[in-house]
Amino acid sequence: MDSDRFLRPAEADTLRAAVLVVGGSTAAYSATLAALQAGAAVLLVQPTQLVGGQYTAQALPASDDPPERAPKRLQSATQLDPAQLDDGDLFCGSALLRAFRRRQLQLQPVGGQVIGNPGAGWVSHFAVRPDTALRALEEPLLPHLASGRLRIVPFAAPEAVEFDAASPPRLTAVRFHDLERNLRFRVEAEVVLEATDLGDLLEVGGIASRVGQEARADTGEAVLPDQAVPLCQQAFTFGIVVERATPAPAECLPAPEGYGRDPWLQPADFPCSFWVHGSGGWQERPFFDPNGMFRYRRLACAVPDEQVRPGDVTVLNWGTSPLGAAGPLGCGNDYRFGCLSGVSREERRRHLERARARAQAYLHCLQSAHGLALRPRGDLTWTADGIALEPYIREARRGVALTTIRHEDVARRFFPGRARARSFADSVGIGAYHYLDFHPNLTPGHVDLGADGKESLPFTVPLGALIPVATDGLILSAKSIGTTHITNAAYRMHPVEWAIGEAGGRLAAFALAQGVSPRQVACDPALLRRFQTVLTGAGAPIHWFNDVGHDDPDFSPIQVLAAAGLVAGEDRARLRFNPEGGVNRAVAAAALVGVLGWPVQRPAQARFSDVPPSHWAFAAVETLAARGVTSGVGGGRFGAGDPLRRDHFAQLLRRAVPAADAALVETAFSRTSQDSQPLRRRELSRVLHGLWLGLPAGA
Repeated sequence: MDSDRFLRPAEADTLRAAVLVVGGSTAAYSATLAALQAGAAVLLVQPTQLVGGQYTAQALPASDDPPERAPKRLQSATQLDPAQLDDGDLFCGSALLRAFRRRQLQLQPVGGQVIGNPGAGWVSHFAVRPDTALRALEEPLLPHLASGRLRIVPFAAPEAVEFDAASPPRLTAVRFHDLERNLRFRVEAEVVLEATDLGDLLEVGGIASRVGQEARADTGEAVLPDQAVPLCQQAFTFGIVVERATPAPAECLPAPEGYGRDPWLQPADFPCSFWVHGSGGWQERPFFDPNGMFRYRRLACAVPDEQVRPGDVTVLNWGTSPLGAAGPLGCGNDYRFGCLSGVSREERRRHLERARARAQAYLHCLQSAHGLALRPRGDLTWTADGIALEPYIREARRGVALTTIRHEDVARRFFPGRARARSFADSVGIGAYHYLDFHPNLTPGHVDLGADGKESLPFTVPLGALIPVATDGLILSAKSIGTTHITNAAYRMHPVEWAIGEAGGRLAAFALAQGVSPRQVACDPALLRRFQTVLTGAGAPIHWFNDVGHDDPDFSPIQVLAAAGLVAGEDRARLRFNPEGGVNRAVAAAALVGVLGWPVQRPAQARFSDVPPSHWAFAAVETLAARGVTSGVGGGRFGAGDPLRRDHFAQLLRRAVPAADAALVETAFSRTSQDSQPLRRRELSRVLHGLWLGLPAGA
């Protein structure tokens, strides 16, 4: 982005903003774009000139995706079908994220073809060069910059915050330090988003937060010890973008000072190949092997197959692996010798310098000791040596929020036989990663989750996790939401952070438009369902169904009612809704009682022979009968398993809704026939959602 597009405040300037986004993370970008799209004006203050965080400044445009997001994962040299490149994004990514991903594919064709994974790596299903990601990120911002609705201030970090005297106190302004010009300015804002990569706004504002591994009493997670260990944090990494070169570069990247002497610069710790143990015993995978380190996060290739050729580009972002058959662990360029949160700024600076030196030492060792023909691609990292501008951050200071997402909300072992983890009723996003991915530092005391405690299921992002427990005017974002040390390990992934940021940006715009605070949206059921409707109406999923994409005309009704638990998938063991399936009378009864919010009745004796007290819909059916809404189908039966017709469903609603609100039924049926055909699941959701939105609060 041209430097003349940036705003550079003068010493002691005061700027004013409707929405202030603080930070340069991936979530800072998605929050900014979402708020702009929702009609709010935004001021983005970030530490570099690059938007995008993980995708750009951290040189990791290789997304950590679940298999569901990329069903066409590369298996061979077979060309992918461009018409089916991003099936998964229709269901588990927002319209904004899908547009970003599709634009990257267009910007980085391979062999003149648009393919599903331009990098064709074996761990990242979607990888491109950082410059490709940056261009795709910048393009949607340019019209907003031109109109003045977006202003971006680079090279600045938060230094202090200001509050009013309300209870709870409301954050009203942030004071910044311009790191390039060494001057100070402040920003007054109506809503502020904490979207730094390390949660620094929480620290400088003294806002309730936690770092590192909590104690059991802090989060209620049974697996935690009695004492917190704040310095137990995830390692961070300076990525290195390199090209396989022919011929080899004439000179290696020089070794940093202390190479071979300092503990974090030991060449014996830097693997060239790695060893895996399988059914055939230990196997070595050399660096350029099809399943070796180079193709692990390959970002660009001339031919999208498993072979590594000269000219291919990768990012080195390597954690631990055995250095030999059953040998000791090496840990690549992960920096495990200290942490960045909960320490002084001087200690942080020291660890950042050491971590960058470690990345330099790793590449030097690969070139010199292992003789690999690797050329640094500084043109892709905006640096001279191919090392990223900023480290990839895996863990931040986390806000104490209205909702804390715990191990018990995410791990597979707590949801036997189910396809998804806990579905929060106030969900504003979804995510998935197949396990809780820890890169622990060297501080003793890291919790052991056990063999069955690391696997996770698709999860949701509760709105309560974005709202600080004791601060108004602030929305938590990026890795600073109400996760724990444990659950952050799944919520930190690229698409989840995007979803968190997008929800926060749309929340800020919605709150401003409604004249309420973000906290009120989270705490008022009517506002919550209206916000969820706005969010899903913009194509952001809040409940995972693999057969209802955000291009479906009933996406929003199905999503909102499913998040509230008023409709459900066809099978708890599958991520399917089956929108064209029929609806039986029991399902409709339960959904209708839930939408109306009626207290359920559980009499000792059942009215209907086919709905005994043991029936799952007993309370709902009895409630409808007690209120005169239904008398069953005759013969003492309710007809619980009978298909429900559209006209009969309309009759139920007319009996259930007060006369003063009778027009709501006709409005709710505006897109649905009232004929004698069977009611479909999508129609149940569509009609009840329309009714629900129109009912007065508390109805």
